[in-house]
Amino acid sequence: MRLFLTLFIGLSLLSCNNSDGKRDTRYLPSSVGNINSIQIIMENDLWNGSVGETLRKYFAAPTDGLPQQEPLFSMNQMAPANFSDFARSYRGFVYVKIGDKDTVSLKENSYARPQTGAFVTGTSRESLVQLIENNHERIIATLKQAELKEKQRRIKVSTLKLDSLEERLGVSLTISSAYRVALAKDDFYWLRKDLKSGSTNVIIYEVPLNTIGQDSTVIGDIITMRDSISGDKLPVEEGGRFITEEAFAPLLFTTEIDGKFAYETKGTWEVKDQWMAGPFVNYAIRDEANDRYLILEGFTYAPSVEKRNHQFELEAILKSAKFKK
Repeated sequence: MRLFLTLFIGLSLLSCNNSDGKRDTRYLPSSVGNINSIQIIMENDLWNGSVGETLRKYFAAPTDGLPQQEPLFSMNQMAPANFSDFARSYRGFVYVKIGDKDTVSLKENSYARPQTGAFVTGTSRESLVQLIENNHERIIATLKQAELKEKQRRIKVSTLKLDSLEERLGVSLTISSAYRVALAKDDFYWLRKDLKSGSTNVIIYEVPLNTIGQDSTVIGDIITMRDSISGDKLPVEEGGRFITEEAFAPLLFTTEIDGKFAYETKGTWEVKDQWMAGPFVNYAIRDEANDRYLILEGFTYAPSVEKRNHQFELEAILKSAKFKK
């Protein structure tokens, strides 16, 4: 019996490690949590003081491109003493504590999978504030990328088949079967999902490379392009026109989709002279092999409700784009 127990314990310990010495995460519980929600693990006095204020400054900052203020993450704080059992299964968390040295580390699958955790340890409150100040961009980018992967995983559970999109415009998207094709032409696609009040929408088209210039003209060229093409193609009530909202300048970033350079534009659309508006995200992907920019855009119409997660779903769909080889 002693020999049996010894062998059993030894095999159990070995099963927790791979052949390369790394911990085997296959037997961890599945993570839980809403998209863009994170747990903040820190003592109450830290949360209620300067450390918590600094954390909220960055992690609850307004999300880019929305017509009203909504935080980057929905946060729930708990004391370390309560961070056990089921509480450890949340998909994203930030653990902040005072310790013997100043460190910041990002770890995957510490207690569940998939899971991303940021561990911030400082020797004082002042050092914790400084560590968050210096590392918030890296932590936020890592957490957001993990949320994007999780959203794309959920979308893959049931997808819409769109063979004609790849045939006509040379690109495929992983898009939820909750969407339907509202308009499909050789040069323009419009996909739509109905909400309780409104809809989320994806549009796809292409323009010649010289449509978008460089440097100072980029944002103006993108606005002119989308106002012209989307304004012509998207049906609205008589007398209206789908355009970029004039009162707020869109935000311009650069990114990469399927290995190709892309301009990312976030702003607000409106139907001119009508009470309709909402956020949009536009990707102009430089496809030099085909002498074009492929345009992928997602926009939401959902009056009087929060739109952060609707737009995040659209980003997850658009960033799933794969070009036909």
